[in-house]
Amino acid sequence: MSKPLEDYGLIGNMLSAALVSRDGSIDWLCLPHFDSPACFAALLGDERHGHWRLAPAGCDQCRITRRYLPDTAVLETRYENATGTVTVCDFMPISDDESRVDVVRIVCGVAGKVDMDMELVLRFNYGQAVPWVRRRDYGLSAISGPDAVELHASVDLKGEDMRSMAHFTVREGQSVPFTLSYHRSHQTPHFVPDRLESKDRTVSWWQQWARRCHWEGPDERREAVVRSLITLKLLTFQPTGGIIAAPTMGLPEELGGSRNWDYRYCWLRDSSLTLYALLNAGYREEAEAWRQWLLRAVAGHPKQMQIMYGIAGERWLPEHDVQWLPGYEGSLPVRVGNAAADQLQLDVYGELIETLHAARAADLAPLAEAWRLQNVLIQPLEELWKSLDHGIWEVRGPKRAFTHSRLMCWVAFDRAIKSCEQFGLEGPVARWTRVRDEIRDDICAHGYDAQRNTFVQYYGGTGLDASLLLIPLVGFLPPDDPRVQGTIRAVEQELLRDGLLLRYSNGHTDDGLPGDEGVFLACSFWLADAYVLQGRLADAEKLFQRLLGMRNDLGLLAEEYDVARRRLVGNFPQGFSHIGLVNTAYNLSRANGPAKQRSSRKAPKA
Repeated sequence: MSKPLEDYGLIGNMLSAALVSRDGSIDWLCLPHFDSPACFAALLGDERHGHWRLAPAGCDQCRITRRYLPDTAVLETRYENATGTVTVCDFMPISDDESRVDVVRIVCGVAGKVDMDMELVLRFNYGQAVPWVRRRDYGLSAISGPDAVELHASVDLKGEDMRSMAHFTVREGQSVPFTLSYHRSHQTPHFVPDRLESKDRTVSWWQQWARRCHWEGPDERREAVVRSLITLKLLTFQPTGGIIAAPTMGLPEELGGSRNWDYRYCWLRDSSLTLYALLNAGYREEAEAWRQWLLRAVAGHPKQMQIMYGIAGERWLPEHDVQWLPGYEGSLPVRVGNAAADQLQLDVYGELIETLHAARAADLAPLAEAWRLQNVLIQPLEELWKSLDHGIWEVRGPKRAFTHSRLMCWVAFDRAIKSCEQFGLEGPVARWTRVRDEIRDDICAHGYDAQRNTFVQYYGGTGLDASLLLIPLVGFLPPDDPRVQGTIRAVEQELLRDGLLLRYSNGHTDDGLPGDEGVFLACSFWLADAYVLQGRLADAEKLFQRLLGMRNDLGLLAEEYDVARRRLVGNFPQGFSHIGLVNTAYNLSRANGPAKQRSSRKAPKA
């Protein structure tokens, strides 16, 4: 039986990440990196597909509370039963060695005594491969092809039905540590340091990182902003600076449906909004690392630019089904890889060039190479912008002339022109201006329904799209333009569900997929941002508060929300949702937040 996504917390070390449930089970972990095959895949199946449970015996009779230690990614779960109280502290120590990934779990007795159970089921290759397990004086070792882990444990372990188990008692004042330590099977296992000291170092590292946050808004919102920023940091692959969309794959946008994708990659779609979030919060190093990753990833022939890349900039992300996993709540297929990487999505040109412009305006380290690359990338767009594409939402139906795609082509030329005007860079400004004006006229003529006073999702269509909210946010038209006001009203009328926003209506869009999906949380943040630009601050505050209420008890958001079932759906936690939270929080707390920075086309001065 699948657990609600709300039951999970996230731990990680900027190499990989794990999902830990309220009942003490780690049900998802890829080793050694985000995009590696999972060794715990119970999230997409059941316990047979790999998990690591550490909790009191009879956990379902316990009172369970949990939290992150303040301003950290260290998760503490507290269990109280009739005999006593314990805490289980879960974290992944920060490592400078990208092949070294440890998961540490420490049981601490708080009061009385508590009988504990531990069950370790290692299944490499997404729950398929049973490893060869051997006893060691420190615990056990397990090997499966190229992968190996060591379990360091001070309790007695026994094997039963291809599981490693332990039963032990923890009394007040005692601590019992466990470490699952990964290494390549041909390498020697690394030294495992004292776990309590490791915890102290990890807590200190995260709290020092969180102190760098620039937040001048209400104190009661700082926690939500910092938690979202920590989540974004956890989704960062430290060796390269790439930021993945989510640490999971296969979590459905509709329970029982087939809209199940692998999100363990880096999307250009997220690039400019990510940069604004990091810069406004004061994380210039992370913003610079993200820009450098972008430049490396897209380097090459301009017509070969992709919408997404791997964590190190990999281009080949073939999609295939994992046949042996039954899926989250029976949602099939379970896919590894993402075929959308091969789609043409014209908006990514605008996203990339806007990101480079914003970085330049924020006085990040000047890079002449970035401007040369930008010049090369924009050349084919002078004709390519007229092409049909699959749009921002990666529809698998027919290609269209998507209004948002044309909008972001306009952004590409607009920001290139602004870079020349503001920074004295050289470029064919007159030619770019002609193309920019041509795109504007084209959008206003073919992407706008004058009878209904709204822009539409694609030329010749009647449906709407939440991405139309970006028209004022990118500075294409001012927020008080009657066409913008009409579009926002139309989006509210057609796409709102229980106060939250769909990406688009399946009834008006052939996206090539069966079924439906939940409301898309990032789009709901965009609506709040549009309200801010319109001066509708009360509406923006109300919507923002509603979105904060979508978070689980640990402050985490998924990609979408099922308003009928009142459940988070889609991959979890979702970076795009947390980026939206951060940007909207700054829009509401500052006179010149990310929305006004972006719409003015000047970008933040961090």
